[in-house]
Amino acid sequence: MNELISKRWSPRAFSADATVSDSELRTVLEAGRWAPSHGNSQPARFVAGRRGTPTFDAIVETLTRGNKTWAPRASVLLIGCVITADDRGDIPNIEFGLGLAMENMALQAVDLGLIAHMMGGFDKAAAHAAFGMPGDVRPLVAMALGRQGDLSALPEDLQAREQRERRRLPLSETVFTGTWGQSEFS
Repeated sequence: MNELISKRWSPRAFSADATVSDSELRTVLEAGRWAPSHGNSQPARFVAGRRGTPTFDAIVETLTRGNKTWAPRASVLLIGCVITADDRGDIPNIEFGLGLAMENMALQAVDLGLIAHMMGGFDKAAAHAAFGMPGDVRPLVAMALGRQGDLSALPEDLQAREQRERRRLPLSETVFTGTWGQSEFS
């Protein structure tokens, strides 16, 4: 397996002093642009705000209380959105397209020495309104992007979560053959 995949994780301890260069942000977003999508529909769209800008502050305002405890230290906050239709009509599998774009971006961040944390905890309706999104646009996920910071800046409960062992279910519990529950791998 590629080391970028095994090294990727979702830390919350961002450096409040670090920045992400224009080149780094462009590279991360380009990685998202090159993601596969249904029929090459490319439904992924992004709102991006750098710390200290009104866009960043508006994204912070949409975050849930828990995410507001750590995400404002990130260098960049993004909201991943999908367009729901194009000139061919309704676009199928739009969530799939955005998910692939977000993963490409997270892996590219790892390659650049950055960290990324995706969040479902934000008010989608508030984001839609705050950024004047058209009716055919749906915000689905947020992402914090930046550099690793000091763990002690997090509340104690989040410090513990940052330090716990990363675990994934074994293939024997997630890949089946023949009938559901019959593992392909032991």
